[in-house]
Amino acid sequence: MEQQNLVGWGSLALINAAIAQGKNRTAINWFLLSLLIGPIATLLLLFMPKRE
Repeated sequence: MEQQNLVGWGSLALINAAIAQGKNRTAINWFLLSLLIGPIATLLLLFMPKRE
């Protein structure tokens, strides 16, 4: 069970990095932030506007 949680958390971090890159934000920063706060980072990204 523990390994499944780690795989899910890592997958979410990769997804968040892709979302961040699509919004012209630094993917590596959001990847690392997602490893720390997970779903909260996803919510932050979803409500942030895209940078020009």
